[in-house]
Amino acid sequence: FQAAQAEAKSTFGNDGVYLERYFLEPRHIEVQIMADQHGRVVHLGERDCSIQRRHQKLVEETPSPVVDEKLRREMGRVAIEAVKAAQYRNVGTVEFLLDKDKNFYFMEVNTRIQVEHPITEMVTGIDLIKEQIRLAAGHPLAIRQQDMVLTGHSLECRINAEDPEKFTPSPGTITRYSPPGGFGVRVDSAMESGSTVVPYYDSMIAKLITHGRDRQESMARMKRALGEFTIEGIKTTIPLHRRILQDPDFEKGHVSTTFLERFLAR
Repeated sequence: FQAAQAEAKSTFGNDGVYLERYFLEPRHIEVQIMADQHGRVVHLGERDCSIQRRHQKLVEETPSPVVDEKLRREMGRVAIEAVKAAQYRNVGTVEFLLDKDKNFYFMEVNTRIQVEHPITEMVTGIDLIKEQIRLAAGHPLAIRQQDMVLTGHSLECRINAEDPEKFTPSPGTITRYSPPGGFGVRVDSAMESGSTVVPYYDSMIAKLITHGRDRQESMARMKRALGEFTIEGIKTTIPLHRRILQDPDFEKGHVSTTFLERFLAR
């Protein structure tokens, strides 16, 4: 603490510092919201984004295996209050940390569409991109909170052009690109055979999304889809995702923001 004060004093001429609560193995839970220009706000449930590497999400799911209906309502209520207080309009995400006792703490609001928005679309049936455009054009919300129904479970795996062992970038030309298909499987990507992955931008080249009646079915479809997903010519994180999906802790829903660190150390 004294070292931090000294650094602040020498850098800014002010030794005032902020203290933040330390959380042991928290979950990263975010709540999807939509707000129109007429003062109406709804939430579309939560997403569990706890599996991360260097604060970059790798696997997301909805609903979270640890969020029950009571907690979902409370987190949704707080998210809506925050959005109304900020007078925010459009699609956005309110992000929280959830501790082991299921206490949640505000982190930030993302005033944009999120990479992982497809899993919310899968369980709500709502096209978030379409709604984002409608809300920006001044249209009122077409749905009420009491009409919101979450159906089933959805998973997303971010497929990155990286070495799955060292996490080093793997740019190059994709010589073969064969995505999976079938009921409950969705792939969002602009890649095809012959596409070139350059080293200058984010390494994500595809999003693999599955939906099922429950978490078990969603996971089963993701395991099958990962096994069918073929990308040759560059290295990808598909093998890493296969390993994560087979991990007993993941299968039981026992994850936190430190999951990957522990997983890779085994």
